[in-house]
Amino acid sequence: MITQLKPNQIFVFGSNLAGRHGKGSALYARQHFGARYGIGIGPTGRCYAIPTKDQYLRTLPLDIIKQYIIQFIEYTKQHPELEFLLTPIGTGLAGYTVEQLENILPELPKNVIKTWSF
Repeated sequence: MITQLKPNQIFVFGSNLAGRHGKGSALYARQHFGARYGIGIGPTGRCYAIPTKDQYLRTLPLDIIKQYIIQFIEYTKQHPELEFLLTPIGTGLAGYTVEQLENILPELPKNVIKTWSF
């Protein structure tokens, strides 16, 4: 579990498009790293939100989540000075397996660190 961030680190968590950070890693991001309620995608506080659920809290299909991951990867390339701690998004409340997540992940830049092992 990530309990603190270095000055250049960003906590990356699975969110919903409504930005209701009420459970799981989203709640943790809001309570500990400044994720703002109502922001469900992109940078927020010391975090980056990747949607895994829609605005009605229904799980998004993997191909849609993959598009949000690609947007995230582009953001990380624009910010090489930052280190992004990628949590296993979609494997908690969204209900996907780690294997399913691994299958949609593109090659990660060096400044993106997976916080789980496969």
